Amino acid sequence: MQQTRFFVGTPYRVPLEARERRFAVGVAARPLPLAAVAAAFALIHLALVAPGLGLGWDETVYVSQVSPQAPPAFFSAPRARGITYLVAPVTALTTSPEALRAYLAVLAGCGLFLALWVWRRLLPTAVLAVAGGLFASLWVTMFYAGQAMPNLWVAYGALASVGCFLRAARDPGEHWALVGMGAGVAFAALMRPSDAVWLALALTVAALVMPRTRRRGLLVVVAALGVVLGCAEWVIEAYVHYGGLTARLRRASEIQGHLGWYFAVDDHVRALGGRALCRPCDVPWRHPASALWFFALPLLVAGGVRAAVRARRRSPIVLATMVGVALAAPYLFTVGYAAPRFLLPAYALLALPVAQCLVRVCGPRPRWRRTAVGVVAVALAAHLAIQYVLVDRMADRVRRDTADLTRIAAALRAQGVRPPCVVSGDEAVRVAFRTGCASRQPGGHDGSITPQALAATALRQPVAVLVSQGRRPPAYAREWRLHPLPDLGRRAGFRAYLSGERPMDAQRSLPGYTSGWPRPRW
Repeated sequence: MQQTRFFVGTPYRVPLEARERRFAVGVAARPLPLAAVAAAFALIHLALVAPGLGLGWDETVYVSQVSPQAPPAFFSAPRARGITYLVAPVTALTTSPEALRAYLAVLAGCGLFLALWVWRRLLPTAVLAVAGGLFASLWVTMFYAGQAMPNLWVAYGALASVGCFLRAARDPGEHWALVGMGAGVAFAALMRPSDAVWLALALTVAALVMPRTRRRGLLVVVAALGVVLGCAEWVIEAYVHYGGLTARLRRASEIQGHLGWYFAVDDHVRALGGRALCRPCDVPWRHPASALWFFALPLLVAGGVRAAVRARRRSPIVLATMVGVALAAPYLFTVGYAAPRFLLPAYALLALPVAQCLVRVCGPRPRWRRTAVGVVAVALAAHLAIQYVLVDRMADRVRRDTADLTRIAAALRAQGVRPPCVVSGDEAVRVAFRTGCASRQPGGHDGSITPQALAATALRQPVAVLVSQGRRPPAYAREWRLHPLPDLGRRAGFRAYLSGERPMDAQRSLPGYTSGWPRPRW
């Protein structure tokens, strides 16, 4: 029987379902706060972080796969090509890092808005806006907004897929929500397959244990289908280039330091002080203030869950918390090193219970509302100041590296290292990309050529072996011409061993010069 309720001052009866739909529309009809948060996120990154930022090491690997600037760098087993597909439209048109940063920053702002917009009928606009602001204000999020790295996009996929899951479980009429959930999981899998597997497992468990969940079997099937579709390219590539799926998984584990049982929570705490990668993370904990929010996070999440239960929003907040913890656990307890970007998907989901807690604390409590608002405002101001200092320090470090790499590439070109050419050794990936050369390593994680083949390549084209900090060159390069290079950050004594005898510019002016490598001997 259809339930009805009378409203004071109205001569007619309004069905309860109509009232709920009206409430839902009212919640969904406030996109401006979410759009403002997303726009501020993109604009602040473009204004304060992006200027002068060259490509990092991992970024260079991803971008080089589709950029005409240089041959593709070696693509190791753990990597997925999702981020490469995302940057392809820009790299096909220009090699400008500035254009790539602008494109990714705008996409990051749009992605944040869309991921939050999925939740518009599940949580109040105030909670969503605060959650978006908290997530966007982290130095990790702000730094990677314009980076060609997959983790932020996994966060968006996870946030959107959980929201779609809740809507599909609540209302069988929202068929698009099922599609959105599958698309979110597939998108996350395309970017980072391992994260998507944990995401799908968490959603499967939720479908089986959450009360009043409709279409349980269909939800599980869609989550699994999303993983299969998103990982299909990665699995096919495993059989084509890595000797099968098992071999690729084994090699990926080796490159990541052999996955197993580790307690890496303290590593992540130290990495929050402004380290893109902490491996091995045996450095002193120099900036305790940078991790205060990390220690407060479990308390705020618990407070958010408690507030959601009181406000009858238990399912959205509890599920966001559960999936966020599931995405964080593998990096905290199975990987033996830390990179702050690994936890971005968890932070995006855990921002929802934290926002619920803060909105509840600052709600209408006449006796202590002003005190609560003041304390929260001061804490947030201090948090934002710390995050700004950290992201500014990170960006400044990358800018200095960019300037050093530009000088190194110019020095190599002046010595005749021009395409077609090969660069090997320390920082070969970034230097080779800027020089227009291929990067090849005879050993290590990126081993793609033997020493004998590299020495043979030097008979046909320029080869540069980069060495730093007093290290000796490989045996095949010890008789090559030595040329000092500018220092790269803290890497002192940077130098190149160059195949051939004379710089190309000098040889071109000599009688009897012919094209090709090596040059004629005089």
